[in-house]
Amino acid sequence: MTHNYQQQADLIHQTFGIPVAVFGMTDQPIYSKGNAGHRSLTLIAIEIASDWKDPYFGAVPYLEAMRSLDQITDNYYEDSADEIVRYFLANANTWRGETARAVKAELKTILKGVK
Repeated sequence: MTHNYQQQADLIHQTFGIPVAVFGMTDQPIYSKGNAGHRSLTLIAIEIASDWKDPYFGAVPYLEAMRSLDQITDNYYEDSADEIVRYFLANANTWRGETARAVKAELKTILKGVK
């Protein structure tokens, strides 16, 4: 699975209706605003929502929370982002396929970096 700026810009436009301009940068993923070394959790959530057409009801609240998170060190009200991601993964067993495997592995890698 290859991520690039144009694909991510298209996902943002599709999901939120916000046009995103991309100027010549098409081979690197868009990373979080805080340079945490990973893609924004918002972008990951957008990718999940675009691939997982009928998500398991238990994963939905965590997927929605991830849409408003940037870094794994952020908070969503009283919950930490790493808790949100862990709960999402625990409820994402029915999401399958190449994209699911790649994104779940990406999220697990991000979680390994949490202190």
